[in-house]
Amino acid sequence: GVEQDKVKPVGEWNQVKILVFKGLVEHWLNGEKVVSYHLWTPEWYEMVANSKFPKYNPNWAEVAQEGYIGLQDHGDDVWYKNIKLKKL
Repeated sequence: GVEQDKVKPVGEWNQVKILVFKGLVEHWLNGEKVVSYHLWTPEWYEMVANSKFPKYNPNWAEVAQEGYIGLQDHGDDVWYKNIKLKKL
């Protein structure tokens, strides 16, 4: 997960940017890249296989290349604002 020192305290907004281009995914938090990976590579399939997701959906690694975008939280109150999508 993300180190807690990169997350702003309660009451302040975090800025998140997620870039996806030709299978390369980058997650940015408050101006700092915190993780990147390539979809549909052997490393991707191994990472997903060793995660919690296959028990929810055995085909989870087969990420759709178009369709809906989902927002998630982990059981806490969460707010979103200024969500923007840009086709690259």
